[in-house]
Amino acid sequence: MLTMMHTSYAQKEKSIARKMIDIMLRMVQEDGQGPTIQARNFFHVSSAMYDAWAAYDPEQETYFLGKMYNGFELPFDPNFKKPSQNIDSLRTIAIMYAGYGVLNGRYNLYGSKGRTIDYLNMQMDALGFDITKNEDDYLDGSPEALGNYIANYIIELGTQDHSREEDNHESEDYNQVNGNLKPDIAGVKGLKDPNHWQPIDIMSYIDKKGYDKTLKEWNYILIPGNTQFLTSFWGEVFSFALPPSDDNLHFDPGSPPLIQTKDSVSEAAYRWGFQLVQDFSGALDKNNTTLWDISPKGITSIEEHLPETLEAYKSYYENVQKNKRKKNIKNPITKKKYEKNVVKQGDYCRVIAEFWVDGPNTTSPPGHWIQFLNKVSYASSFERKWNGKGKALSQLEWDIKSYFLMTGALHDAAISCWSVKSHYDYVRPISAIRYLGELGQATDPKLPNYNPRGLALKKGSVALVKKGDPLAGKDNEHVNKIKIYSWKGPDYINDPFTDEAGTGWILAENWWPYQRYTFATPPFAGYTSGHSTFSTTGAVLLDYMTGSPYFPDGLETFTAKKNEFLLFEEGPSEDITLQWATFYDAAIETCLSRVWGGIHPPADDIEGRRMGKKVAENSINFAKQFFNQ
Repeated sequence: MLTMMHTSYAQKEKSIARKMIDIMLRMVQEDGQGPTIQARNFFHVSSAMYDAWAAYDPEQETYFLGKMYNGFELPFDPNFKKPSQNIDSLRTIAIMYAGYGVLNGRYNLYGSKGRTIDYLNMQMDALGFDITKNEDDYLDGSPEALGNYIANYIIELGTQDHSREEDNHESEDYNQVNGNLKPDIAGVKGLKDPNHWQPIDIMSYIDKKGYDKTLKEWNYILIPGNTQFLTSFWGEVFSFALPPSDDNLHFDPGSPPLIQTKDSVSEAAYRWGFQLVQDFSGALDKNNTTLWDISPKGITSIEEHLPETLEAYKSYYENVQKNKRKKNIKNPITKKKYEKNVVKQGDYCRVIAEFWVDGPNTTSPPGHWIQFLNKVSYASSFERKWNGKGKALSQLEWDIKSYFLMTGALHDAAISCWSVKSHYDYVRPISAIRYLGELGQATDPKLPNYNPRGLALKKGSVALVKKGDPLAGKDNEHVNKIKIYSWKGPDYINDPFTDEAGTGWILAENWWPYQRYTFATPPFAGYTSGHSTFSTTGAVLLDYMTGSPYFPDGLETFTAKKNEFLLFEEGPSEDITLQWATFYDAAIETCLSRVWGGIHPPADDIEGRRMGKKVAENSINFAKQFFNQ
């Protein structure tokens, strides 16, 4: 979650839309559903509030009200009675009831009901809204009824928008290619096709929720595990602005790298990409004292240096490993050079892997970018000029429009990304790295355990187990197997508050991503990266809406406190302050965090970035019809 940010804030009064979104962010954190579902909920709440706001202005285009949406019409009489009282007051009431109705309808369906609905009702009461007012005949001018009318339609639409809400969004028709992987057992038993996703078999797990300062203890919640492909059908869901697609495949990036084919270039890219993830893992140790300057070094274009060929990919990620950044760039706001921010690589890479993880009991990847939007919108130095032009908008108008566009685009990012995930059903690193390691070494035919499709031997990273090696086994049963230098995995952690796994030599067949034992890897295919898609979409949208790629004041920060922030193990070993000059700086760090964390290879990341940009640009062009700027 986002806390302790750098940008300064005045005592700005939060709009009613912001208050509703704040309530929802808390509910999402308590709810625990997947990012696709939460992106849809964010969009439907924001579009409900948008229509409740737009209904009071005959010059303003509505989204659902009076429109045909994928064959479903919401009748609306724009000449409904508008009492002479302050229009802002009417809007406030209509917006709140519209948002409340959608939230109440959605989160009543799931196991989080007690944690979310009780909180929602409590907040409505605290704000002075009577939740028993459920009439929806708005023609006589009741703003409560207008809000309810919009919410009731969206709730009904939600049962027909192909999200399978009535079945709790279950992917009952997903046909998995591979058997389930039991990550605590060596190897990849059940992996029939190394190009396809292998579900992770974890029946249940304990997930840390946070530290209770009153009770002075950690709270936990039991969440059922899931070996199903989360919302594999999501490409079918009604979108915000996506162009029609006969096959429900949106912004198709083409096939990821594959192995066991006749395409040598594709096979080389497969082996290199997953081996790079394993190599990155070897840096995740507090004793890795390589020093990196992680201060902003100038604006980074979201398109800059995105690779196309394998050689370009290698060059790009070699620069990532070397932390190559621009030098001596000034903050465009303060006109001063960014000060150095030198940290240990091992701490930094673990921190970003966890800061951007956005898994269970967080606000999810879409929520993370909505929080960034909130930070920008309420910064004291920020002028609420749409696209940086014209007159400043009121706080309410800015919030309504920015939430509408941001959440609409993030909803489309989820649909597009998951349409590709489902179509290609691509393998995750935990399966691919173990598989390549089991094949053998691909470097020297004269050495034992040679297989040209295996892992390349690399000094300090990949080697053969020899007799006398601590990994050789009691009876030398592991001699000539592949060993890799990586983060050693959760088996080396008994207490995540005091223990660190660290890095070292392990058998490749036992490799884990940098994740907690109870999660291992997300319950859906890899390609393309959801984090890369969501974050690129969010960054492009913030750039467009604000008219600048820079955070207010030219700098935004987050401080991960020594031996407090990390949840997967103890750490970091010192305070680490993340810094971003631009929205793209934050987005790119998000993308790379999933490679460092062992969740995605480069192909997932880069194609997710390209897709996110296309989604954002499509959403921006579509939304211009609604805004009078």
